[in-house]
Order: sequence, then structure tokens, then C-alpha cells
Amino acid sequence: MRRFRTLGFFFGLVFALPAFATDATPPCLGGGKQLSVMNETVHTWKSSTANQYLARARVHGILSKVYPEKNRHAHFEIEFDGGVTDTLEVVYSLDFGKLPELAVGMEIEACGDYITSNAATAQYPASPDGAIIHWIHRNPKRKGHESGYLMVDGRAYGK
Repeated sequence: MRRFRTLGFFFGLVFALPAFATDATPPCLGGGKQLSVMNETVHTWKSSTANQYLARARVHGILSKVYPEKNRHAHFEIEFDGGVTDTLEVVYSLDFGKLPELAVGMEIEACGDYITSNAATAQYPASPDGAIIHWIHRNPKRKGHESGYLMVDGRAYGK
């Protein structure tokens, strides 16, 4: 009987460990090079680049506002951390997987395409934050865009 309890404890532990594990942060590539978190650079781009300026970026912050879902995309705002006082709109395509219930205070890291969005275009309204980061998911075609990712409270999405 004691052996069965020991085995039960062992198997319970083995199957419970994945529930405590968090995903490793995927690489964030821009032009084939690993990008580090660049909140200060993104803050500078927001105030110094023309509408629709496009670049690769990796940002980190705290979810500060959830916007309504549009066209199967989750939209939310993050406040940068690391001493940078600014916000950025994050746009995630729900075609690449469901997100947890988003709430103010969640830790967010995103790797994808940054776009200055301070004026409307023929296709899109201006971002309420003046800029967005999107394409924060894998690239299924493996052409044109490098894959990105979204981390919410240490869990990876968009794989």
C-alpha cells in the first residue's frame, strides 16, 4: 500500500509541474538580430517619426487599459516600465490563439512590428496611444515578416 502512495505522489508531482512552469521567452528578431527591450527607442519613435513609420520592436510594460475587440483582434494599452513614461497600443490577432482574460496590471512583453499611428489612414483610424505594435505572433508563411510573440504574465501567446 505504501508503494502505491509513493507512486501516486510521484505521478501527481510529475503531472502537476507543468502547471507551475512558465514559457520561455521566444527570440525577438529584427533583421536577423536579437532585439532587447527597447521602450526608450519606441518612445522616441512616437514623437520623432512620420505617421505609418514601421520598424521591428520589443517592448515591456504593464497592461493599463483594455480596448474593445475589433475584427478578431484584441486591442489593449501598456504603460512602459523601466523609467519610460509613455503608452503603446498592442494589437493581437485572435486567429493565433485565445488570450487569457485581460486585466489592468498584467505584465506584458511584445515583439513585433511597431507603427507610428498618430493620424488616420484610408484603412485605419489613428491609435488612441499614437502608435501600435502588432504582428505579435508566428508567421505561418515564413516570408515577409519575422515572427513575433506576446507574453502575458510570463506565458507566451501567438505561437
